[in-house]
Amino acid sequence: MKHHDPTEPVQGQPHTSLEFQWVADHPALDLLNTTPKIDGAIQELFQTDRDVVRWLGLAGWRVETDLAKLRPRSLLDAARGLRETIRTLVERRKAGKRADPEALNEYLAKARSYAELALKKDGSLELRRKWKQRTAEEILAPLAESAADLLVHGDVELIRQCESEECVLWFNDRTKSHHRRWCSMAACGNRHKVAQYRKRQQAEV
Repeated sequence: MKHHDPTEPVQGQPHTSLEFQWVADHPALDLLNTTPKIDGAIQELFQTDRDVVRWLGLAGWRVETDLAKLRPRSLLDAARGLRETIRTLVERRKAGKRADPEALNEYLAKARSYAELALKKDGSLELRRKWKQRTAEEILAPLAESAADLLVHGDVELIRQCESEECVLWFNDRTKSHHRRWCSMAACGNRHKVAQYRKRQQAEV
C-alpha cells in the first residue's frame, strides 16, 4: 500500500475547501476516509497538526494537550502513519491475507490510560477512561484501540468500500439488510441512479 508523502503537493482541489467525511459508521474507517478521491485524484486532508486535532475533536476525542509542547508535525506524521497501518490491515483482511499486527501494536504499546469515577448530572457515578496525551502516539491511542477492536470483533464482510469507481471511501455496513453499496445514497448512490436512468433513456431512443 502506498503511503502519502507529507512533502508531496496535494493534487486537484485545495484541501482547505474539502470537509471531512463521516459516512463510515466507525472512527477507524472514517480515518481512512481522510484521503478521498476528488475529480479523479486522491486528496490528503491532513496537512497540519491542527487538521488532525480538528478531526479528532469531530470524532469525539478532544485533544487537551498544547500543540506547542509537541514536536512540530509529530501529530500529523503519527496520524498519517496510523491511518496507513490501519488501511493495510483492513485491506489484507478483506483480501483474505495474513495481516501482521506489529505496526498497530507499536501504537497500542504507547497508550497510557487510567480509570476515573465521574459524577453525572443526576448524581449517579460513571466509570470513565482517561487518556494521557503527552505524546502524539498517546493522543492517538483511543483511535488505535478502536481500530484494533474493529479488526478483532468486526465482520470483515461488512467492512466495504463504496462501489462507485470514482470513490474510495470505506464504511461499516450496519444496515439491517447488509446490502449497503454506497458511501452515501445522497452522493454516490444518487449519481449511480442518475447514470442508470440515462442509460435506460438512451436505450429507448
